[in-house]
Amino acid sequence: MDKLAVLTGNANPNLAEDICRVLRIKLSQASVTRFSEGEIRVQIKENVRGKDVFLIQPTCPPANDNMMELLIMIDALRRASAGRITAVLPYYGYARQDRKDMPRVPITAKLVANLIASSGASRILTIDLHAQQIQGFFDIPVDHLYAINVFSEYYSQMNLDNLVIVSPDVGGIKMARAYAKRFHADLAIIDKRRVNSEKTEVLNILGEVAGKNAIIVDDLVATAGSLVEAAQALKDNDAGDVYAAITHPVLSGPALERIEYSPIKELVVCDTIPVDDSKMHPKIKVLSVAPLLAEAIKRIHREESVSCLFD
Repeated sequence: MDKLAVLTGNANPNLAEDICRVLRIKLSQASVTRFSEGEIRVQIKENVRGKDVFLIQPTCPPANDNMMELLIMIDALRRASAGRITAVLPYYGYARQDRKDMPRVPITAKLVANLIASSGASRILTIDLHAQQIQGFFDIPVDHLYAINVFSEYYSQMNLDNLVIVSPDVGGIKMARAYAKRFHADLAIIDKRRVNSEKTEVLNILGEVAGKNAIIVDDLVATAGSLVEAAQALKDNDAGDVYAAITHPVLSGPALERIEYSPIKELVVCDTIPVDDSKMHPKIKVLSVAPLLAEAIKRIHREESVSCLFD
């Protein structure tokens, strides 16, 4: 492990420290500051020549600042003669712009993939991409992990009975089906119509939810509009307790207020994005993905298979 180095920018240093604690190595030092006019200044404080470097930097809000930190740090590592540079993106920002859904709009998820590869990254390690096809946007290897094991361990300790797993939209059916199989639960789907980029309208619920405890599963929660509407629709159809298991807690705009007054009993998220005091709420439970990422980093460093982590 002496050839392994783990670094971090300012996006989620606590997660990087937790990963190093699991790996039983020291977090490598890097200075990521700002010049007086706001430009990002990076200096790698340790020798990384020939090392297998893993850079922990989710591109979460503020997305543009964290993205630039990522690109500049990769360039600094490349010029410092790092042997291999793996960009560890627990949360991949701009992922929702993965196709042209309207005329004259960009495919920003592909643009970001090009920028990361061009800056010098050798491979990508990420968790629960918003769309599976984003893996194909990269011309370098991508290891795509899933948070399902993290959530399943938590809910198995709660011993919930009579469960139904709910997908908040048609696009999340594959993820919801995987959860339903893991929990030996029924599956339901929220049929909704998107009014605009931030508002949706629930039309139907496909599946039986009456009298059952529901777990809504999704990859990210931003303003929580769709999540709260889905939870309310479940309660309107006589569902029991409503929980939500969502990987990335963006929690922007009115999200916390909506969750406060929603019928959601508990929202369980991961620390792919830092949940600071301003985002904490009694209904929110944060689980750590550090053991999952640490195991993936160890296996990639040793040139071992990571496919067992997909199960």
